Amino acid sequence: MRSVWAVAMLLVSLSLLGPLLAPYDPTAIGLANRLSGPSGDNLLGTDALGRDILSRLLHGARWSLGLAFVISVLGLIIGTLAGVLAAQGGKVVDWSVMRVTDTFLAFPELIAAVVIAGVLGAGTGSLVFALTVTGWMRYARVARGIGLSLQTRGYVVQARLAGVSMASIAWWHYLPSLLPSLVVVWTGMFARAILGISALGFLGFGVQPPTPEWGTMLLDARIHMRSTPLQMIWPGLTVVFCVLAINLAGDTLRDALAQEEKQL
Repeated sequence: MRSVWAVAMLLVSLSLLGPLLAPYDPTAIGLANRLSGPSGDNLLGTDALGRDILSRLLHGARWSLGLAFVISVLGLIIGTLAGVLAAQGGKVVDWSVMRVTDTFLAFPELIAAVVIAGVLGAGTGSLVFALTVTGWMRYARVARGIGLSLQTRGYVVQARLAGVSMASIAWWHYLPSLLPSLVVVWTGMFARAILGISALGFLGFGVQPPTPEWGTMLLDARIHMRSTPLQMIWPGLTVVFCVLAINLAGDTLRDALAQEEKQL
C-alpha cells in the first residue's frame, strides 16, 4: 500500500506544485533560443517557439492530471448511479440501463470520443464531455454486479421489510460494499483518461494552445520530430510514466483488497 500512497502523493504534487516549481513562464516565447537542446538554462531544452519544455511539462500536469481526475470522478458518479439503479429498479429498469450500457460499450472509446469532440468543436469542455460520456460504463457494470449480489443479503432484505427507502438502502448498504471495487476500477479509468486527454490533444480536439498540455505538446513537436526528437520524447515519457505508475498502483490496491477479503 505504500506504493499506492507514493504514487498518489506524486501525482497530487505534480498537479498542485508543478507550476510553482517551473523555472520559466510556460508561454514565454524566445525565438532566439528556439529548438535548443538540454542545457543549464533549459534542462530539457526549448520548443519551436523557444518556450522552456520543463516549465510546460510542469504546468501541463495541472491540465492533464486535473482534467483526468475530473473526468474519472464524473464517470464514477454516473456509472455508480446507473449500476445501482439497474440493480434496484427491477427487471425492466435493469434491462433498459444495461442495453444503454452495452450500446456505449459497442463503440471504441477513443473513436467515439473523437467523434463527439469533433461534433461539439475543439475545447476543454468538449474534451471533458466526450471522455465522460464514453467512460462511465465499466463503473455501471461493476456496480450492477455487486448490487445484484447484495439484494439477497439479510441486512438488505430486513431494511426493505422495515420500509427503508431505496435511496437509503443504496447509501448505507450498497455504497460501502461497492467502493473498494469501484476505487480499483477508478485507478484504471484515471490512467485511461490521461491517455484520452493526450490523444485528443494530439489530434487537436483537446486543450487549445498556448495552454500547455502534454497532448498538445506532442502535437506541436510532431513537425520537428526528425530534427529535434527530444521535443516529443519528453511529453511522451511523462504520459507513459504517469499511466504506468497509476496502473501499478491500481494493481497493488487490488491485491491488497483481495488479501483483506481472504482474511475476513
